[in-house]
Amino acid sequence: MSQRIGNGYDVHPFADDDARPLVLAGVVIPGHPGLVGHSDADAIAHAVADALLGPAGLPDLGARFPASDPQYRDANSMQLLADVVVSVRESGWSIVNVDVVVNAERPALAPHLPAMVENLTAALGAHVSVTPKRGEGIGAIGRGEGIAVWAVALISQSLAD
Repeated sequence: MSQRIGNGYDVHPFADDDARPLVLAGVVIPGHPGLVGHSDADAIAHAVADALLGPAGLPDLGARFPASDPQYRDANSMQLLADVVVSVRESGWSIVNVDVVVNAERPALAPHLPAMVENLTAALGAHVSVTPKRGEGIGAIGRGEGIAVWAVALISQSLAD
């Protein structure tokens, strides 16, 4: 059996207004401005997608769904992630697990973690963990200017005898 580990990272600033919802792992978090981005700016879905694409030897998220393409304006990032999962599987890989760390000074993410894990688990068909962290007042994230996400994925491929 062959296994590979992939890392994904994404960061987005908060919008200046409440015109766009905050979406993380497909969960809409009320009462907080959304993230700036071409799609729905779901930083968790983006980081997970890149963590899967890299080790599978597939083009990264920006190459697959370029911000210069108007068809991806306000796209549902969980749908984009579902497309990535299909491509990873078609490339002969299976997803073993994904671990996500979300760095956000605000909003409080703990109440939303079960729904995030449920959405990601359903999309990936694999074990997923999501851990929130705070910036503790350090840097742009610590000042509450945005959200950064890291994801690590383990994928495997059975080798023919």
